[in-house]
Amino acid sequence: MDPSAKNTLSKVPEVTLLFWVIKIAATTLGETGGDAVSMSMNLGYLIGTAIFSVVFLAAVFAQIKAKNFHSFLYWTTIIATTTVGTTLADFADRSLGIGYAGGSTLLLALLLGSFFIWYRTLGTVSISAVNSPKAEMFYWVTIMFSQTLGTALGDWTADTAGLGYTGAALVFGALLVLVAAAYYGTKISRTLLFWTAFVLTRPLGAVVGDFLDKPLNAGGLALSRYSASATLLVFIVVCILWFRQRAARTAH
Repeated sequence: MDPSAKNTLSKVPEVTLLFWVIKIAATTLGETGGDAVSMSMNLGYLIGTAIFSVVFLAAVFAQIKAKNFHSFLYWTTIIATTTVGTTLADFADRSLGIGYAGGSTLLLALLLGSFFIWYRTLGTVSISAVNSPKAEMFYWVTIMFSQTLGTALGDWTADTAGLGYTGAALVFGALLVLVAAAYYGTKISRTLLFWTAFVLTRPLGAVVGDFLDKPLNAGGLALSRYSASATLLVFIVVCILWFRQRAARTAH
C-alpha cells in the first residue's frame, strides 16, 4: 500500500464486539423472518425467495449509492442477505430435493468462487479495501452466498447430523470461540479469521432461530415467528441507537 495514501471512511462498520452481537441477532432474525414469510404465511420458498431478492437488490443498490456509512442502511442490507439466504437455502435443500449436504456443498462452491473472482479482480478480499462500488458489489454478493451457506449448514448440523438445535448452537458457538482465540493468540490472517467468523455466525443464528420457533416435539420453543422476529428487530434497533457505530477506516 502506498504510504502516502489517505485514510478515508468506509461504508462498512468497524469490526467490534457490537458488530458481532448485531450480526448474530440479524442472522437469527433472518431465520425467523424468512420462515415467517415462506411457512407461516404459506407463500412457499420460491415466492419468499423472490420477495426477499427484490428487497436485497434494492438494499444493495441503496448501500452502493450512499456517500457515507449509515448504520441502519448497512444492517438493513445485512438482514436482507440473511432472509433471502434462508428462503433460498430452504428452496434448494427441500423444494429441489438436493438435501442439506448437497445444498451446503453447492453453496460452499459458490462462496469460494465468489472469493476467487473477487481476489483475482481486485487483489484482496479484505474488508479494509471495500472502498469502491466494484468492491462493494463483491462484498455483498459474497455475504449473500455466506448467509445462504450458513442456513444450509445449520440445518444439516441440527437435523441430518442429529445434534438438534441446542447441540448445533453449542458446536458453532465453540467454533467461534476458537476463531476468537486464534485472533488474539496467533498471527493467522485477520482477513481469513474475519470471513471464517462471518460464515460461522450464520449457522449459529439459523439454529437459534429454529430453536425459538420450531415445535416442542421437534426440540424448539414453539414461539411465534412473528413475535420472535419483532423482538429481534427491536433488539437490533436498540443496539444501533444506543451504541454509536463508527465507519471502518480504509486506504483510498
